[in-house]
Amino acid sequence: MSTQCERVVNIQCKKDKLLQFRTTKPNKIFEGMASEMFKQIFLLFRTYFDMFIDFIFSLYWERHRQAIPSLEKRHSMLSESAVNLASKIRNKELKSEELVQACIERIKIVNPILNAVTDERFDDALGEAREVDKLIEAGQADFENQPFLGVPFTAKESHAVRGMLHTLGIARRRRARAPHDAECVRLLRAAGAIPLAVTNVPEINKWQETRNMVFGQTCNPYHTGRTVGGSSGGEAALAAALASPISLCSDIGGSTRMPAFYCGLFGLNPTAGTTSLKGSALRSGLEPTMASVGVLSKRCADLAPLTNVLLTDSARLQIQLDTEYHIKDIKIFYCKSAPDLRVSPLDKDMRQTMDKVLSALREDGAGGAGGAREYGHPGLRHMYSLWRHAMALEADSFPQLLTDNHGHANGILELVKKVVGVSAYTLAAILKLLDEQVLPAVDRDWADRTTKDLREDLIRTLGEEGVLLFPSAPAAAPYHYSLYLRPFNFSYWALLNALRLPALQVPLGLSSAGLPLGLQVVAAPRREALCLAVAKHLEARFGGFVPPCAVQH
Repeated sequence: MSTQCERVVNIQCKKDKLLQFRTTKPNKIFEGMASEMFKQIFLLFRTYFDMFIDFIFSLYWERHRQAIPSLEKRHSMLSESAVNLASKIRNKELKSEELVQACIERIKIVNPILNAVTDERFDDALGEAREVDKLIEAGQADFENQPFLGVPFTAKESHAVRGMLHTLGIARRRRARAPHDAECVRLLRAAGAIPLAVTNVPEINKWQETRNMVFGQTCNPYHTGRTVGGSSGGEAALAAALASPISLCSDIGGSTRMPAFYCGLFGLNPTAGTTSLKGSALRSGLEPTMASVGVLSKRCADLAPLTNVLLTDSARLQIQLDTEYHIKDIKIFYCKSAPDLRVSPLDKDMRQTMDKVLSALREDGAGGAGGAREYGHPGLRHMYSLWRHAMALEADSFPQLLTDNHGHANGILELVKKVVGVSAYTLAAILKLLDEQVLPAVDRDWADRTTKDLREDLIRTLGEEGVLLFPSAPAAAPYHYSLYLRPFNFSYWALLNALRLPALQVPLGLSSAGLPLGLQVVAAPRREALCLAVAKHLEARFGGFVPPCAVQH
């Protein structure tokens, strides 16, 4: 017995010595160096892996790109902001019918290349435009309550537009039409805007490319071999191709900002809870959600007045989008990259974009005496996991919605059916099913605690007068289908949904390949006016939107 006790004591002593050795300062330093070395090797591997992916996909898609036709002189008004177009209609410098007709003609030119529109109401829109022109001519127009009177708009197809197709990209809803307007559509109509068409989305808005089994794939107007993003990809394609003055979107994982980035547009995702999702993606509007309705636009000047239309009454009083800020009075924080190893490293173009913005803001005196300050937090290592957990808390059921609420789709079964060519769903939808049904859930307590700590720390850091400059993505628009090999690269957008913070996508010129670049501007809840002030300054500094037809291929 004593021999056995001695053995136990000896083993415990060895364990204590090993623990003591591992906790010594030199050994901690060694472990830290080894961990950092492994991380750098992994990132180097990811960088070359991404380059290899791009090379392989380029062999096909570079041979299949099509140029977007230049804007015809008679359609020149389509390059202007929605605010300017509304002003011209108000001042009788432009008729609503002329504008609507120009949009229709431009859509007919670009849509065969982009595949963005899923349903249209051209004749009805022309009729409504003529009625608007008659009201204005008779002096009976209510411009105070209808600031966008006579301006046409398009909406992603997941927003219900009365009488229009409302499939959500699901084969089972192929012929479904909306009996009523979504609340966001109703608000735009009440502001005088005229619905013109609805546009393509991925199934239930849940993928970072706009592709489904009903309407197919939407292409990027800057390079038709590359993705337009998702889920508001149809909207971004039309807006960038100068075919839609107002683009109505929504955002639960970057769905407004991602297409805005890939298509060189401004895109604002307001604070969660400040807009109504009633009638959007079959929601009742009563569910708690991190999603928001938003808009994207060629011009920053459109974002505030359009967002103001979409806000709830209480949010409109709290947010006050018309608040003016001088760039020198805004505290600037930045994050050059996040250490989430699931996400590809930022490429050279994206790193240089952040650097040139920081340099310009420094020259302009932004950030006060201390200048711009770098921000970091351990939670940034887990961007995708935090968003995935937040998605698990959403009220809607993806497997149920895929069947149009007639059962639950099974990921494993659908994968088998996909292999033999009989599944009704895209591979992206099937991967989403497998993610929910097969992979283990994120630890709830850890995710709640980490999200809360990151959110509170960031809000405390930004305060009432600070913004965070945050990367948009590791690289400009990738080739079609290549995101299957990089499925977590949307996490820079998605994290901000999980944190329920307002974020504004800002275009910042083009890459050497002629693809849009940019970054996000983030603020504390209901401080959208700060994001807008920085975005306006950057637009004036760097020029903002560059139409794809101006890019030489």
